[in-house]
Amino acid sequence: MKRSDRLMAIVLALGQRQETAASLADKLEVSRRTILRDIQSLTELGVPVYALNGIKGGYRLMEGYTLPPLQLDTNEALTLLLALDSMTAYADTPFNKERWTVMDKVKSILSPDTLDKIAPLLKHMTVEVPRRSYTVPHLSRLMELTAQAKWVSVFYRSQSHQRTLLIRPQKIYAAHGFWYCEAYSCIHQEERLLRVDRMSQVEEAEPPTDAQEPEREPEPKREGKQSGEPAACKRNSPVLAHASFTLKVKLSYRGMLEVERDEHLGEKLVMIAEDEWLLEGELPVSEWDWAVRLFYFLGKDAQIITPAEMGEAIADKARETLRLYSKNEKENKS
Repeated sequence: MKRSDRLMAIVLALGQRQETAASLADKLEVSRRTILRDIQSLTELGVPVYALNGIKGGYRLMEGYTLPPLQLDTNEALTLLLALDSMTAYADTPFNKERWTVMDKVKSILSPDTLDKIAPLLKHMTVEVPRRSYTVPHLSRLMELTAQAKWVSVFYRSQSHQRTLLIRPQKIYAAHGFWYCEAYSCIHQEERLLRVDRMSQVEEAEPPTDAQEPEREPEPKREGKQSGEPAACKRNSPVLAHASFTLKVKLSYRGMLEVERDEHLGEKLVMIAEDEWLLEGELPVSEWDWAVRLFYFLGKDAQIITPAEMGEAIADKARETLRLYSKNEKENKS
């Protein structure tokens, strides 16, 4: 990045929010000393940058200071249009019309030279989003209530229940072609990950009488998993006597592709040889049945190293499937 572009980026950032020299250095990929020199240069040019002291201090642009309209360079335009294009792949959003009109507006302000440069790039670049079929009519309302830190009553359809939940939404995001809501659930007394398209009613609700600020958990439970003990607990397995267990799995290339889609497990993958990956990490016991289903689905593309009990659980599922199809084959012959 040229120095003039970096100075402009600093002015734009400080016009939007307070920043520290360290945070600007991280975003612009330069040293903290370089940022301090740039800020000194801006003040010498008459840009009203002022410093805030204290632990939460930093730099900010004086209120009311504005810049003339700016042109996007090629990479900035490509970044913006590529992100907008990925949003058009979602089956439903709170801004169905706007996701198209904003692309036209962005293109209309670009110079012909910039458009000529990014057009061939956009034809060969994409952010992959699986095609889904659903509607999210309550997403806009849910976003409003989440921003206001409200308690929300939702009628929710999971794999095992259809019921009303009282939740405190923490975050809403799009991933894998769906919209998700991380929320503290009063029924479950913990943070859960819910699919927004499975909500048929969304209404503001009064907080429960004994409501406390929900503690943020680093890994909310994946939506759709059964509550209670894992099925394997019926065998009094020692590995499930604790709150979590250590998982170690060897994966093929195909297995790695499936596992890396998971936002929690994907970051635990390590390549150990050509076309061979290792997954190693801690999982809560409540995720046991989910993990058994996942690695059973992967078949020969996943080899459980530890715990041995999970390998036994997967073998049990394979035997159940074999018995089912053996029975069907006998019935067809008779």
